[in-house]
Amino acid sequence: MSEKSILITGVTGSQGGAVARELVGKGFKLRGLTRKPDGDAAKQLAALGVELVKGDLDDADSLNAALADTWGVYSVQNTWEAGVEKEEEQGIRLAQLAQAAGVEHFVYTSVGSAHLNTGIPHFDNKSRVEDAIREARFTSHVIFRPVFFMENLLGGWFLQGDKLVAGLKPDTSLQMICVQDIGRVEAQGFIRAKELKGQEIDIAGDSVTLTHAAKVLGAALGKPLEFVSIPVAEVAKTNAEFAIMLQWFEDVGYTADIPALDEKFGKMTRFDDWAKTAKPAAG
Repeated sequence: MSEKSILITGVTGSQGGAVARELVGKGFKLRGLTRKPDGDAAKQLAALGVELVKGDLDDADSLNAALADTWGVYSVQNTWEAGVEKEEEQGIRLAQLAQAAGVEHFVYTSVGSAHLNTGIPHFDNKSRVEDAIREARFTSHVIFRPVFFMENLLGGWFLQGDKLVAGLKPDTSLQMICVQDIGRVEAQGFIRAKELKGQEIDIAGDSVTLTHAAKVLGAALGKPLEFVSIPVAEVAKTNAEFAIMLQWFEDVGYTADIPALDEKFGKMTRFDDWAKTAKPAAG
């Protein structure tokens, strides 16, 4: 294991950073891909022993350089930054270049239910990236599909002053996961590579209504927080794709097997426990 090098994309982001921190000290050589190796987030990882390399998911030459002599790859892309089409291109490009470079083990973080033809553009594009990973025929691969991030509720799309606002009904239960659990579980894709080979796993920590989330989150933040349900049609006026996702949450929803995940990876973090440490998003 000490000879195995892992390239972690998105290393200064939430998921990549969480995975990198979980893998520190686990016997791997960690290499993190970032566009800003001199940034504060990169420096913090470098202090932990992560080798930072400058690269871009849109730049094949930089990816080839980063992939040299690498046993494993952690692949993550950002829809909201890249856009749906570009995210798909990035994911497929990385998988194909990794295969050509002789990478043996590939771990991809997708999204819950991506493989079920949801009709949500930024879910379906990840399904096509999953297809490309299978077609690459790595010696082994693992696909994780995290559900809605608990941390999303702290951002401006949801947390608006003393209100938690969303296009969901008050009694709709939504599966969620915290970023720390994503890092903890997805790091096992490398640590337990032989055991998890070929597995594709939806991951979640809890299922709660936003009415409950507002009450618990408000208590944690030290202020009354009211959940305000708005019509999906109103959301669609400003963000059609986001509205499609919210409607799918209402009509179908995620189906991760949380008890099975507790058994497989150790107890997943429940919403009420996560909320105790929650802090509003910066800005």
